[in-house]
Amino acid sequence: MFRKSVFAALSALVAIALVAGVPSASANTTDIVDTAVAAGNFTTLVAAVQAAGLVDTLKGEGPFTVFAPTDDAFAKLPEGTVEALLADKETLTKILTYHVVAGKGMASDVVNVETADTVAGIPLKIKVMDGNVWINDAKVVVTDIEASNGVIHVIDTVIVPAS
Repeated sequence: MFRKSVFAALSALVAIALVAGVPSASANTTDIVDTAVAAGNFTTLVAAVQAAGLVDTLKGEGPFTVFAPTDDAFAKLPEGTVEALLADKETLTKILTYHVVAGKGMASDVVNVETADTVAGIPLKIKVMDGNVWINDAKVVVTDIEASNGVIHVIDTVIVPAS
C-alpha cells in the first residue's frame, strides 16, 4: 500500500511538472544555479546563495539534490526575515545547506528513505501523506528538475533546522 501511494504521489508531481512546462529533465546541461536562475521563480533563493558565497559550490561537480523554495515560499516568512538572513552569513549558510543533500536523489528514490542527511549535517524527514511528498513541513510541488550537476525538487516552504 505504501509503495502504491508513493508511486501515485510521485506520478502526480511529475504530471504537475509536465503541465507547468518544466523543461525535459534529461536534456538539461546547465548546473543547478543556472537552472534555478532560468526558472525565474527562485530569485530570492539565488540571491541568498550569492550572499552566502555558495554559488561556486552549487556550480561545482556535485552531484547535489536541492530542495528549492520558491519566491512564494520565501514570501511566507515573517516580514524582515529574508533581509536579516541576508545580513547573517553564518545562519543563512546553515539554512541553505539544510536544503541540500549530497548525491542525486530522484523522486523515485523517496520510496526507500525516511530521512536524508543534508550538507548542513542535519537530517531531513521525508514522508508521503495524502498523496503528497513532504520534506519536513514543506510540500514538494515539482520534482526531478535535472541539472548537469544534480537535481532540484521545488518546495513550497523554506525549511529551517531546529535551533
